[in-house]
Amino acid sequence: MKKLALLLSLITCPLLAQTTTAESGKEDVAVRASVNKLFDGMKKADSTMLKELFTPSARLQTVANKEGNVSIQEDAIGKFISSVGKAKAGALDERLSGMDIKIDGELATAWTPYSFYYDGQQRHCGVNAFTLVKIGGVWKIHTIIDTRRKCL
Repeated sequence: MKKLALLLSLITCPLLAQTTTAESGKEDVAVRASVNKLFDGMKKADSTMLKELFTPSARLQTVANKEGNVSIQEDAIGKFISSVGKAKAGALDERLSGMDIKIDGELATAWTPYSFYYDGQQRHCGVNAFTLVKIGGVWKIHTIIDTRRKCL
């Protein structure tokens, strides 16, 4: 009986893994789309586009390091969305150099190194760390925490 159970698990586990891989591939694409939509909305200066991307209690934070004194600064999501809407289309250009996605059920993280340009001039670079939650079948951004430094 133990041999039969082992044989069945060896046959069915690869099938389950294939299903999980296919499903996780779709979720990976959906998470990437939510993150990329944020930067598309910023570039278009479209605050309406941004509003739908966040959970109601979303947070936006920055890790600041001023002469070795590390602190966390927080901005209200509403203030951020409003400031994007007041920008000139094309002025805000955050360029990602990669995106590392991790997903477990309805929770996802995205690690995105970036360079930020304002009116075509590079201002800073760093990394964004996103936490997303799948609500009603849609990946919503719950937190963004980033680093900012002068680029080399």
